[in-house]
Amino acid sequence: MKLLSIIVDDEPIARKGLEEDIRDIDFIDVIGIAENTAQAMELVISKKPDLIFLDIEMPRINGLDFIKSLKDPPIVIIITAYSKYALKGYELDVLDFLVKPIDFDRLQKACNKAWDFYTLKHQASNKEPKTNSFFFVKVNGKFERINFNELLFVEAANNYVIYHTSNKKFLVNDTLRNVVNTLPAFHFIKIHKSYVVSVSKIESLTANEVTIAGRPLPISRSFKEVVLNNRMIGRSPKGKESR
Repeated sequence: MKLLSIIVDDEPIARKGLEEDIRDIDFIDVIGIAENTAQAMELVISKKPDLIFLDIEMPRINGLDFIKSLKDPPIVIIITAYSKYALKGYELDVLDFLVKPIDFDRLQKACNKAWDFYTLKHQASNKEPKTNSFFFVKVNGKFERINFNELLFVEAANNYVIYHTSNKKFLVNDTLRNVVNTLPAFHFIKIHKSYVVSVSKIESLTANEVTIAGRPLPISRSFKEVVLNNRMIGRSPKGKESR
């Protein structure tokens, strides 16, 4: 498996040099090269790259505005001659920021980071993980590992979610909707607009609430039927309904 990448830069010499360097990195393939963001958009739509090496200062639409225009951007590594854009780039969740001229070892390090992120992202999106599988969440600029079998429940908190595990809490800038799409549906269930819970961690339940790790969590009216008819709850030794 390789990362499929495109290069976006309006300078021909920079494009050629970067392509030659990337060819020496065995886990990345260059599948397209663009000299402006209009061409880049065509490549993103047609080739669906995993990774973009992106210059910032280009005619018409610059690299930062291009990232903002993408609904679901791939991994982005900024490559520019201007370090002043670093903060704005990181605010857009770019993976790394390289300043020209680029040292090959620094490029290799950025590519390794892209590979690690790509691998973790695909592990997290696995819909049917094994019992001992795990995923990663981004907390304060680094990735924290959460084991599925240690996750108790996830709680919405304004523009964040809180992952409650057996021994820690993780505050993550995300939405509960994204969490629902990430967690394996067979083992996790939404019980309220603010809560997604691990079915196997339910200690008891009534028509109005579940208890996990001694903490009562409300079941909203719109989710009540789904919760009480859940097949895992119906056959789980811990899932006892009392009406």
